[in-house]
Amino acid sequence: MMTRKSPSNISEENFFLSESNILTDDWMTNTPIQEPEIEEEMEGQLSVDVIESNKEIIIKAPIAGVSADEVDISVTDHTVTIRGERMEEREVNDHSFHLQECYWGTFSRVVTLPTKVLADEAVAEFDKGILVIHIPKAEVNKVRKLKISKK
Repeated sequence: MMTRKSPSNISEENFFLSESNILTDDWMTNTPIQEPEIEEEMEGQLSVDVIESNKEIIIKAPIAGVSADEVDISVTDHTVTIRGERMEEREVNDHSFHLQECYWGTFSRVVTLPTKVLADEAVAEFDKGILVIHIPKAEVNKVRKLKISKK
C-alpha cells in the first residue's frame, strides 16, 4: 500500500490544506471554483448517433412522441441543431405516478460535425420515431501532386 508523506517542514494538516488549493480557480487567494448557473427551465437532452462515411455524415436520433413537423433542424457548415417539444397528454384525475422516467417538454441538441459539410444539400427523413439526417461532406483541400517541368 502506498502512503503519501508530507514534507518534513510542513505539518500534515497544512500539507492537506495546501493540496486542497488544487480544487480552486486561484490557488494563491483560495477563491473557490464558481459553479455554472442553472437555467430556470431545463431542456431535455436528445441522444444521437453520428456516423461518417467517405461521402457523408449521418445523424440518427430517436424522437418518440413527436411528429416530423414538430422538429426543427438547422444545418451549418460545421454544426447541426435539432429542436422540438414532446407534449404530454395528461388527463386530470386522482391517479398518481409510481415512476415517471419519460421526458416531456422541449429538447434540443447541437452536434459539432467532424468535418465541413454541404449544408444546402442536407436531407432529413423521419420513420417510426427515428430521425435520420444525411449531410454530404464538402471536399476538403485535396493534396495535388505536381511534376516538375524541365526547361
